[in-house]
Amino acid sequence: MFFRHKFNTDKMCTPMLLVHGGAGSISDARVPGKLRGMKIALKAGLPLLMPSYEFGGVQAGSALDAVVAAVRTMEEDESFNAGYGACLNSDGNVELEASIMEGSKLRAGCVTLLHDIKYPISVARCVMERTNHTFLGGISAQKFALEHGAIQLPEGTLVTESARNALENFKQQQAEGKDTTYSPTELDESVKDRPGEPGTVGAVAIDAKGNIAVATSTGGITGKVPGRIGDTPLLGCGTYADNQLGGVSTTGHGETIMRFNLAQKILANIRYCNMSAQEATVTACNEMTERLGGTGGAITIGTKGDIGIAWTSKRMAWAYVRDNEFIHGIDHGNILKEPF
Repeated sequence: MFFRHKFNTDKMCTPMLLVHGGAGSISDARVPGKLRGMKIALKAGLPLLMPSYEFGGVQAGSALDAVVAAVRTMEEDESFNAGYGACLNSDGNVELEASIMEGSKLRAGCVTLLHDIKYPISVARCVMERTNHTFLGGISAQKFALEHGAIQLPEGTLVTESARNALENFKQQQAEGKDTTYSPTELDESVKDRPGEPGTVGAVAIDAKGNIAVATSTGGITGKVPGRIGDTPLLGCGTYADNQLGGVSTTGHGETIMRFNLAQKILANIRYCNMSAQEATVTACNEMTERLGGTGGAITIGTKGDIGIAWTSKRMAWAYVRDNEFIHGIDHGNILKEPF
C-alpha cells in the first residue's frame, strides 16, 4: 500500500531556517567563530525565506534560496569545514563535497571531489537545475562547475594554517599508533588531546508555502585518502528533503553516517513511528552510535515547521531564529538566547 499524505498548498506555514556548523571535538577557541558564523548565515538566509509584499499581494519566500545563501556564507568562513578552511586529505589538499535537495519534486544536486572552487553548494544547485543528472564527481564535476560560472580560485587558496596543523597532528597520532578511526568525531580517549577541527555545515528550511529545502557542504575529514567520498553528497545520508515528511542535514563521522543512512532513518521515524522531528532525530542519532560506535548529529525540520536537533559527538554547533531571538547551542544541554 502506498503512503499518501494530503498536503494543503493553500495553507501558509510559518517559515523556519535552521543551520548547523558541524559536530565533533570542537575546541573552545573555535566556539565564538562558529556562533558568529551561524548568525551571519541566518542573516543571509532569513530575508530570502520570509514572505514579501509586492504590488498589494503576498509572495512567499523560497526555502531553496534561503539554504543556499546560508551555506554560502559558511563556505566563506574558516570557522567551518566547508570551502575556505576545509579539512585536508593525506596529501595536504582540499577536496570539496556538497548536496542540495528540495522537497516538492524531490529534485537534488550533488557534487564531490571539487578542487579550489568557491561555493560548492552553488555548483550542486546548478547540477540540480541545469542537468538531467543528480550527482557529478571528480574531473567532470570540476569541468561542469567552470563551464557554468563557478569561480576557480588559485591553487591552495582554501587551505588554512589551522587545517595544516590539524593534518600534522593527525599524522603524528597515526605514527604513535593511536586510533584515528573517527577523526574529529572520535570517542576514543587516546586522542582526546587532538586540536578541535571545523565541522561540516548545513541548513534546512521550510517556507510559507510548506516547501522544504536542505543544503549541506563539507571538506570531509582530516587525513582522508585522496578520492574519499563522505556522507555529505549522498542523498539519505547527509541530505534529504521531502515536503511530505521533512528535511534533514547531518554532520559527523561520514563513514558511520553512510553505513547507517542517518537522514533517511530520521525521516523513517517520522513516517512510520509518528515521531516528532525532535524525537526522531534523537532516536536515530543515538541508535547510530550505539550500533556503529561513530558519532554525529543532525538538524531536522518537520512538515509543520517543528524542529529536531541532536548529536552524539562531543559538540555540535546549531542555531535558528524565533521571535527575533538568536537561539543557539554547541554543548549538550546548553541552549543560549540573545537578541537577533
